[in-house]
Amino acid sequence: MNSPLDADPPAPMETGGRRGRKPAPISAAAGLSHRAWLEPVRSHVFSSGLTLDDLVHRSGYSKTRISELLRGNGYYPAWEITFSVIRALGLPVRPMRRLWTAAAREARKGQWWIDHCIEQVACEPESPPVAHQAFTETMHAPYTAYARAFLLAEDRVRWSVGETFDLLWLSWNTVASSENVRRNAWLLLRSRVLARAAHRDGRPDLRAAVFSTDEVSDSVPGRLVVMTDLVDLFDAIARLPQDQMDVVVLRHLCGLDLEETIPYVTGLSPAITHAVDHHARAALEDLLHRAGIQE
Repeated sequence: MNSPLDADPPAPMETGGRRGRKPAPISAAAGLSHRAWLEPVRSHVFSSGLTLDDLVHRSGYSKTRISELLRGNGYYPAWEITFSVIRALGLPVRPMRRLWTAAAREARKGQWWIDHCIEQVACEPESPPVAHQAFTETMHAPYTAYARAFLLAEDRVRWSVGETFDLLWLSWNTVASSENVRRNAWLLLRSRVLARAAHRDGRPDLRAAVFSTDEVSDSVPGRLVVMTDLVDLFDAIARLPQDQMDVVVLRHLCGLDLEETIPYVTGLSPAITHAVDHHARAALEDLLHRAGIQE
């Protein structure tokens, strides 16, 4: 799934209105975390109007090296060349360094290599925009609750939520100027969470969340029956269209309020949120009825 940052490219930099040639596709060998930062960087390159020659001049690296970096081809790039390219594009360093580090670990780079790469580049202290910082503080709890419903493992939950906020910071000027900041941010979070979630039959697999719900405990009579019914219910939730699935997960698994909190978090209007919830409940009833299960 493409992120909203891909669909809504950053505003062009001042380069006389020229456009550079769009880079070749990202290598299939690039991992999830590598693609996470590579896609917005490529988007910035293309929208900036900078040519490969411009990046060579500004970064001090050869065309071959920069082309490989932009395609995610060959070895995972060292921080020094990555830093040079993002500085040429005017992108913030701090979130990019975290994104680069996470992808380096995913690429099985040792901590000694990561530390050595980072030590080669001196970076000035950097703070996020005030609006981004406020947004992060507001959305951290609901974003984490949503991610936990799909990912369960706390390290993967933190990784996905942190990655989302860093990607938002990386393109904050573009995100902040969009018509619906909260909606674009939510779609980005969903894409990062579902990219790492377990899948079954092409759908996210929510069945494991049954074991973390309060409805299942050793004191419940007929516990195995309850668990079986919940597994079927959670499986049905995962088969809903994505907006319906989001609303059901946020309302029933995360405990968020339908009237105000869910519309605010997802960027949907209250009227649309209610309509989505209504359609989701009807769809669930139909799915469970066809499966021979009473809700």
